[in-house]
Amino acid sequence: QVQLVESGGGLVQPGGSLRLSCAASGFTLGDYVIGWFRQAPGKEREAVSCISNSDGSTYYTDSVKGRFAISRHNTKNTVYLQMITRKPEDTAVYYCAAIKFRGKITQAMCALGSWWNNWGQGTQVTVSS
Repeated sequence: QVQLVESGGGLVQPGGSLRLSCAASGFTLGDYVIGWFRQAPGKEREAVSCISNSDGSTYYTDSVKGRFAISRHNTKNTVYLQMITRKPEDTAVYYCAAIKFRGKITQAMCALGSWWNNWGQGTQVTVSS
């Protein structure tokens, strides 16, 4: 059974850093593409970043480019999202997602919520001074 558990969320000041973790179990992480999404109150869920399992390609939504970094450690069964928060708009529940896939991924694929078929429960990130 595929299970994804996010952790690392919390309260952070603008300009602070935070590292989210997505612990995977029940499957071989190396067979899956992993993504991070977020949903702010009253807003639709949006794709934040994703990372390929074949060539290490990464994609980011424009608003987080240069501030967030996704990485994966297959032997640790964990995917990370390193964040430098500058904006209250980063406040959201952050979810990791997974899909078993082999091949080249595109940003369009990463951004399509319906493409993903495994989701974690989310971790709250609050950016506030």
